[in-house]
Amino acid sequence: MPGSNGVDDALPNIREGSLHPIDMAALLAPPRADHKPRILMLYGSLRERSYSRLATEEAARILRRLGAEVRIFDPAGLPLPDSVPADHPKVAELRDLSLWSEGQVWCSPERHGSMTGIMKAQIDWLPLSMGGVRPTQGRTLAVMQVCGGSQSFNAVNQLRVLGRWMRMVTIPNQSSVAKAFAEFDGEGRMKPSPYYNRIVDVMEELVKFTLLLRDRTAYLTDRYSERVETAEEVSRRVNLRSI
Repeated sequence: MPGSNGVDDALPNIREGSLHPIDMAALLAPPRADHKPRILMLYGSLRERSYSRLATEEAARILRRLGAEVRIFDPAGLPLPDSVPADHPKVAELRDLSLWSEGQVWCSPERHGSMTGIMKAQIDWLPLSMGGVRPTQGRTLAVMQVCGGSQSFNAVNQLRVLGRWMRMVTIPNQSSVAKAFAEFDGEGRMKPSPYYNRIVDVMEELVKFTLLLRDRTAYLTDRYSERVETAEEVSRRVNLRSI
């Protein structure tokens, strides 16, 4: 039936009781965690002098300065996706780190115009759902890439697509380091440059977004469609017991 404004606002497809009013307290004033923001970092190369690893390590130093707890996953020894059971030690380590994290940094070289297979394999081992728990959903994400030549954004653009697919909150800023071989000294430390400053910007933004969102993640990712699905599953269980 039309309302007082003459518009029919009836929602016959909505399951009553499953579409809730916005909880302003949960959104604006949730209980605050007091531990350091937990950041997992992934990089996409196994070379001895891996510039994606060096950039990741440089970013980790910045994150620690900003008060974060940082863990870097070493992809050496990680099998190809689906080639071994998910209880393989390296797979289990990666998944446990993702569950531990509140934010992540993905840094890949650009190879043949895209991220590396090593980078993609790590992400492919992270399922959207694992025993009813989503190991990436709602976590913040920063994306970075290193280039062997002129600056490109192919890898970070692909990483953004993956972050969205994994239901992560990818921050607006990003880093792409051109001619990475010229940006690090013999000790593997990044030289002062606008590229370095951009990495500082990205890490600073990541920590801010992580602190802003981590206490609200459960509420922000609570979806009507999943509440309806849960209600239907409960109904099926009740009906089975009554047969």
